[in-house]
Amino acid sequence: MIKPDFSQPVPDDLGTIHFIGIGGSGMSGIARILIGMGHKVTGSDLRDTSNVAALRELGATIHIGHAAENLGNPDTVVVTSALWPTNPEYLLAKERGIPVLHRSAALAYLTTKHRLVAVAGAHGKTTSTGMVITGLLRLGVEPSFVNGGVIAELGASSASGKDELFIIEADESDGSFLHYDTAVALITNVDPDHLDHYGSLEAFEAEFAKFAQGSKEFVAISSDDPGAVRVSKLMSGKRVLTFGKASSADVQLTSIDASGARVSFSLKFEGNEYSAVLNVPGEHNAINAAGAFAVLVGLGFDPEKSLAGISTFNGTERRFELHGIRRGVSVYDDFAHHPTEVAAALSAARAVVGEGKLITVFQPHLYSRTRLMHREFAEALSLSDQVVVLDIYAAREDPEPGVTGQLVSDSFQDANQVHYVPLWDDAPAVAASLANDGDFIITMGCGDVYRMVPQILDALEG
Repeated sequence: MIKPDFSQPVPDDLGTIHFIGIGGSGMSGIARILIGMGHKVTGSDLRDTSNVAALRELGATIHIGHAAENLGNPDTVVVTSALWPTNPEYLLAKERGIPVLHRSAALAYLTTKHRLVAVAGAHGKTTSTGMVITGLLRLGVEPSFVNGGVIAELGASSASGKDELFIIEADESDGSFLHYDTAVALITNVDPDHLDHYGSLEAFEAEFAKFAQGSKEFVAISSDDPGAVRVSKLMSGKRVLTFGKASSADVQLTSIDASGARVSFSLKFEGNEYSAVLNVPGEHNAINAAGAFAVLVGLGFDPEKSLAGISTFNGTERRFELHGIRRGVSVYDDFAHHPTEVAAALSAARAVVGEGKLITVFQPHLYSRTRLMHREFAEALSLSDQVVVLDIYAAREDPEPGVTGQLVSDSFQDANQVHYVPLWDDAPAVAASLANDGDFIITMGCGDVYRMVPQILDALEG
């Protein structure tokens, strides 16, 4: 894992820019904006994804695989935290004295001279960011933005707008969210995560308090999440708008109906009540909408028009995304990778599936998270009728002895509910064998489990 280094000065002219790991939503979003600014962009990634293809269409030269010869002769290099320090392109850039910027430093550079809205939280960031962007667009504002996922309606995770607002998903996993010049901070929740980086829950919450305290205009923060409540108590002298189901919330969420494919709810704000029906399911999305609403009304926009704009949000890629139906079985994919996210996503899916079975193919992400939270994952996944557990997507971590997907499967109370399938090629057939007409299969995790979807669809046909 490469840690953010903000001691590296940002060059006055970035010139030709090489992205190592260009295919991720955040990296590709930054690259897209820089191409639009007239920069020549090159890059590399492990896989040829839709993000890579889109950047190639815009003129980027991208290599698949990492090798020193991919570097070429750039003026600036941009890297992501998920990169190994032994990456040959990174090592060669350092050897040659080329300025190497962490992704967050490049993003901070782009947001200079803008009025920045930064969205942070253990989960809900991508959807909440998308809702803020969608609401602004419907209000006639053209913000710049970089989101952590592709907004379905726009087909992109970033854009360069004409107005002063710049909306970003701010990453708390490595502490880089502290380095932005934030005007408005939206904190969706402060659910414990990334404790491998922070060391303790207290340190994790203290960083969120610094992030909130650093905002120049106001903070929108959950009234319900216990961690967010503790963070609120650490702030002083700030304008704060709370949102959630608590009776004390500035934006109070009421009358939630998450029983179908679209969640409906009402928001009470400054003595008035506003109702909405979203195009996405789940109570968690009603909460995300309340947070986005708090940002928009805090910025001074009309409450009724703001909520109407947010309600047109059609989701982001890898958030309960339907990929196909075979022999009556619907196959979805979802990014959830924290127990709270898993429970929220499966609760929403349960409301949509009706009388059918819900079958989850889960890929744990990170050895440290699996070791710390395997019991919580099992409890959350038990909302499914059947679960196929894969082995761990390591990302930036080295393997830990004894830590595998079996830790999760062994934590289920009902052993008949779970199937540990460590071999990737075996999992599609196992999932397909569990499904009948009217059932849902959902792949889940923030690693590469989405690549299994075509194989599951093929297995269902077979």
